[in-house]
Amino acid sequence: MRQASSTQAIPATGQTPRHVAIIMDGNGRWATRRKLPRTAGHVRGVQAVRRTVEACGQRGVEYLTLFAFSSENWRRPAQEVSLLMRLFVRTLEKEVDKLIAQGVRLRIVGNLGAFDARLRQLIAEAEQRTAKEITLTLTIAANYGGRWDILQAVQALLRAQPELAQHPEALDEAALSPWLAMHYAPEPDLFIRTGGEQRISNFLIWQLAYTELYFTDCYWPDFNADELDRAFAWYRDRERRFGRTSEQLHTPR
Repeated sequence: MRQASSTQAIPATGQTPRHVAIIMDGNGRWATRRKLPRTAGHVRGVQAVRRTVEACGQRGVEYLTLFAFSSENWRRPAQEVSLLMRLFVRTLEKEVDKLIAQGVRLRIVGNLGAFDARLRQLIAEAEQRTAKEITLTLTIAANYGGRWDILQAVQALLRAQPELAQHPEALDEAALSPWLAMHYAPEPDLFIRTGGEQRISNFLIWQLAYTELYFTDCYWPDFNADELDRAFAWYRDRERRFGRTSEQLHTPR
């Protein structure tokens, strides 16, 4: 089902975020501080993914989106990129049965054409095998960039409706949203970035328009249920106005 994605809409909110998006940052620095190769941090980071998926499912989160590999990460050292690709393959081979047992549907979004045939096959198989699961939708953003997402959505829309090129005034959020990579999910309620940096780094730049942004110094390999609960407690204290005033929120209708 396609979800509405519009700054004109006021979504329902609750004490628990319906959709959590995370930039899993700090794997390399975690390893460096322990005098380990950076790749060791990525391996440990997979354990944090397992913990976070389980914790989100237990807390009633419906959508969890993880930024695993950005379109800019190809600039990293070749050895590290190669390890990340192998780790991606290994994780898909080992984790799908566990996801099914937890009721997790897996989606992979991004420019997947850059990956080799084996990885693309594993992605397709994992998505197909988990397609009927409904407890939690886990999205992995791989070779993803927010600007890429918007550009590919515009291109796809114009291919489907070429007449819009002659009538650009007909193009609005409702027309574009179904073509975005995350069209199937509501916009994130809570964004978390680990590792101490305070940027969104080209992640979901369309979808984060009204998302609450939470930054923590915790490196991703150390992220656990307690850290998630701290983020949720912070989220519960936020006043989500969506352009309205505090008085409007607290005045009975």
